[in-house]
Amino acid sequence: MSFVKHLSFCLHSVNLLNTPDSFCPKKFFQLCGLTKKSPQDVKKVFGILDNDASGFIEEEELKFFLQRFNPGARVLTDKETKTFLSVADDDSDGRIGAEEFQAMVLS
Repeated sequence: MSFVKHLSFCLHSVNLLNTPDSFCPKKFFQLCGLTKKSPQDVKKVFGILDNDASGFIEEEELKFFLQRFNPGARVLTDKETKTFLSVADDDSDGRIGAEEFQAMVLS
């Protein structure tokens, strides 16, 4: 099973994702095992999330984070999206670069 398919399976398995304002990116990455994956696997996940291939994950892309792995998943709330962004956006430019994403996931 590819790691991306594993993340999709993980979304089906973790009930806490169904409740609005309950999503915690670090907890999600830990539960799904991404924190133990290689930097290359983390970059693959970043590429999936960077829907417009800009090299950054912007706030609008973060809203659809869960849906990138499972089309039936819910959209993140504004609060969850802003929290996700604040956790990962080290340089406060309003977007998450590949290095920032990798640092957040692997920390």
